[in-house]
Amino acid sequence: MFHLSRRALGASLFAVLLSSAAVAQQMAPQTPPTRIRGTVEKVDGNTLEIKARDGKMMTVKLADNARVMAFVKASMADIKANSYIGVTAMPEADGSQRAIAIHIFTEAQRGTGEGFRQWDLRPGSTMTNAAVDNIVTGKDGDTVTVKYKDGEKKVIVDKATAIVAYAAGEKGEIKAGTPVIIFAAAKQADGTYTAPAVSFGRGVTPPM
Repeated sequence: MFHLSRRALGASLFAVLLSSAAVAQQMAPQTPPTRIRGTVEKVDGNTLEIKARDGKMMTVKLADNARVMAFVKASMADIKANSYIGVTAMPEADGSQRAIAIHIFTEAQRGTGEGFRQWDLRPGSTMTNAAVDNIVTGKDGDTVTVKYKDGEKKVIVDKATAIVAYAAGEKGEIKAGTPVIIFAAAKQADGTYTAPAVSFGRGVTPPM
């Protein structure tokens, strides 16, 4: 009887350990996605060899059905009330955001990454994805108020602000010398990356 109880106890403990391991795996922090900015050095099928802005070479394999978008030159005239935009900025002392770059989303992309967060273009930079509520034109620049579900930001746009817009792109447009940005690359065990999407500059360098 004691032998059977010990076996039963061992089986129970093993089941508990398996369950705990499964829960721990589910709760383990996921590796955050990597943003890659750089210039394509080589294209081999779905694999891009990219020279990152710090000079490091990075190998990225795109998904077979990777989403490809282009950035094209735009201006303040393309930003209207209710336009959905992304603002890369530096915070001002009064809480406003001085725009380094603005990218205009397509209507199909409305809601993408909505909200305000820290960004990695420059130390201390931010990103706000939101809808335009109001535009005030001034002599030295424009002030754009954007609203998102948890708040709003006042954005200062001046002559130094780069403005681009999203447009449909084709994988075949990405060649050696093409500037690209990948927002969500996943690092693999061998040091390469995989990515579900890539955006490239069509006549411009992605400024965000």
